[in-house]
Amino acid sequence: MSGANRHYVLAAGGTGGHLIPAFALATELDRRGHHVALITDERGADIPGKPDFLPAHVLPAGRFGKNPLNWVKGARAVMQGRSMALRLFENFQPSAVIGFGGYPSLPALLASVSADIPSVVHEQNAVLGRVNRLLAGRVQAIATAYPEIQRLKSKHAGKVHLVGNPVRHNVLDLREEPFPAFSEDGLLRVLITGGSQGARILSEVVPDGLAMLQPALRQRLQVTQQCRAEDIDAVRERYRSHDIPAELATYFEDMAARLADAHLFIGRAGASTIAELTAVGRPAILIPLPIATDDHQAANTRELAKAGGARMIRQEKFTAKELAKQIQAMAQHPQTLATAAHAAWNCGRPDAASDLADLVESFGGDELMDVIRVGGNNARGASQGVPAGQGSAREIAE
Repeated sequence: MSGANRHYVLAAGGTGGHLIPAFALATELDRRGHHVALITDERGADIPGKPDFLPAHVLPAGRFGKNPLNWVKGARAVMQGRSMALRLFENFQPSAVIGFGGYPSLPALLASVSADIPSVVHEQNAVLGRVNRLLAGRVQAIATAYPEIQRLKSKHAGKVHLVGNPVRHNVLDLREEPFPAFSEDGLLRVLITGGSQGARILSEVVPDGLAMLQPALRQRLQVTQQCRAEDIDAVRERYRSHDIPAELATYFEDMAARLADAHLFIGRAGASTIAELTAVGRPAILIPLPIATDDHQAANTRELAKAGGARMIRQEKFTAKELAKQIQAMAQHPQTLATAAHAAWNCGRPDAASDLADLVESFGGDELMDVIRVGGNNARGASQGVPAGQGSAREIAE
């Protein structure tokens, strides 16, 4: 197959965390003239934001969970999905298969191994997910969003390429916009979200935490908060009782615009959230989801918190008093918030979609791209006097 107009298959679980970077890669590959197909589950096939040019193939994947009684059924579904993927590959003839995690990616990756088709996995979180761990020894490359990845065996370190986590174009477009003006007497705009459904703990704690701020800061608040539908009336009443202006909704279609206006973000620490905060450069107070697999949301905060762009509060310590204390420390002086915003911006990897596409194109075509590699003696940045993980792969490679 020639260098242009090659075929690629993307495989991803049916959640936004897996699919947003898959859609970003698909868009970039399509822009470069390639044909792309998606393998996912029923949720993924119907999720908003899927590019019109991207055909979605729903394959059985199975779920395993903790109950051994489900394993046989799950394994049977995976093998059925693998057989269907092999038939798809016969017709589509992909140069490579790229997995983004989640059980729906497993059949396609197993099929790629069986058919001797090069494969790449992309890990959005700072902990290697279950499917990506299972396939790490069989894939040709492991693309990561963070310089430090837990649950990655040292023997696979040579396969690792730090590319970042691709974000939506409307968010990435905000990267060159300045941090919103914030002065001693200006508004403090706070954005609170809790994932696709809103987190109840945020609805319970944040209004009271904001009310505990010193009057000089509390009187300047302007709040935008995503809530569960069943919580929204109670949260609205709470803000009203505290005399804090707040706009509440179960979903904001213009989330990029809300992020652009925000001086401070409060919410969970999912991979897409971190990627967007660092792409735009917004300081944050992050409350990792305590039931996240392998505690990966806490791991996701490590780089950003270490850089000074965010503060992390464990959910068991997330009280109104603690939240007020952290906001006061970050927002009492305008320069403190601006410095945190710049630190967050510096953690961003805006070329993630392009760098991942370069890596993917290296299979079935050109030689392996000259990207930063993490692990062993392959840390290109370190060899150039740049700590591995600082700057984008493109910046360091150049």
